[in-house]
Amino acid sequence: MKKSIIAGVLFLMLGWGSAFARNEEIISERVINSFKKEFTGAQEVSWEGQKTFAKATFKLNNQVMFAYYSKEGELMAVIRNMASGQLPIGLLTELKKNYQQYWITDLFEKASNGSSNYFVTLENGDETLVLKADGLAGWQLFKVTKNN
Repeated sequence: MKKSIIAGVLFLMLGWGSAFARNEEIISERVINSFKKEFTGAQEVSWEGQKTFAKATFKLNNQVMFAYYSKEGELMAVIRNMASGQLPIGLLTELKKNYQQYWITDLFEKASNGSSNYFVTLENGDETLVLKADGLAGWQLFKVTKNN
């Protein structure tokens, strides 16, 4: 009886663990070598593999960043969270002028193909806005969600 209970518990543990196992892909040497060449000095690197891309999370110059690579090792985009004071002055001024009644809940820069895009999430009691700026061209409404 004791043996069957122990066997049953082990079976459940193994089944439960595999039910929640991640379906991650293996990161290729090509991707890792490309990352090492692009981000020399990166620290605390961790990888997440998906079917169509690989994501590296790392620290560079004391800032957490995310790099996305194709399976062929091509850098697709780099993302970094940022404080509002790190925005280009024109974008920061426009935010302060036109969105005073909102507070910033998320702000990040996405760099790809030689250009930067900025995304900011703004909230107030009634709604959540996501704005996008292509380079220094100014903010455009990307998404609006009404808060409950």
